[in-house]
Amino acid sequence: MISIVIADDHELIREGVKKIIRACADIRIVGEAADLARTLALVARHAPDVVVLDISLPGHEGLDGLAELRRRFPQQRAVMLSMYDEQRYALGALHLGAAGYITKAMAAEELVKAIRQVVAGSTYIGPRLAELMARQANEPPPPHLNLTPREAEIVALIGAGMQIKQVAAELGISVSSVNTYRNRIFRKLGLASNAALIRYALKAGLAS
Repeated sequence: MISIVIADDHELIREGVKKIIRACADIRIVGEAADLARTLALVARHAPDVVVLDISLPGHEGLDGLAELRRRFPQQRAVMLSMYDEQRYALGALHLGAAGYITKAMAAEELVKAIRQVVAGSTYIGPRLAELMARQANEPPPPHLNLTPREAEIVALIGAGMQIKQVAAELGISVSSVNTYRNRIFRKLGLASNAALIRYALKAGLAS
C-alpha cells in the first residue's frame, strides 16, 4: 500500500486530490496539511512514500517549501502540485530534488500515474515537461525559475503593461511593496528597467 501526505493550503484542492486518490485501492492518505510546519510534522510521524506538495504554502513562496522539506528529510519523495505551468518552476523543482511536477489543471489525469511511478523509483516527467526539458537540454535554466510566485505575478502584470500603482491595486499591496519586489526581480533577472522587464516577460511567455 502506497502512503501519501497531501500538503496544500486550499481545502478545495485537498478535497479534489482526496477524491482522485479514493478511487485507487493501492494508495492511502495518512495525513493532510495546510502549511509547511504541519507537513513536516506529518512526514516525521508517518514517513509517507510520497508527499503531494503545493508549490506555494503560507510563508514559503516558490520552491522554498520543497527546499526545506528536502533539507529536513533528504530521502523524502515529493510530487509538486502547482497552479503554475511547467515553464516557470518545473526544472527548478527537479533540480531541488522533486520526484515529479504536475499542474493543478492536469492533476486528475496525471497524479495517480505520477505517485505510482515515483514509488517505483522513477522521476515523473509529464509530456509537457519532457518537451520543455528537450528544448532546454543544452541551455542553462532561465533566471525566472528563481522567482517566487508573488514575484512572478508582478512580472506578469508589469509585462502586461500595468503601471506600479495599478499593480499595487490589483494585488492589494502598497506601492512601496511592489517597488521592493520589482527591485528583487531586477536583481534576479539581471535587468534595470521596466521596459527591459516587459521585453523579458513577453519573450519568456510570462505575460500575455
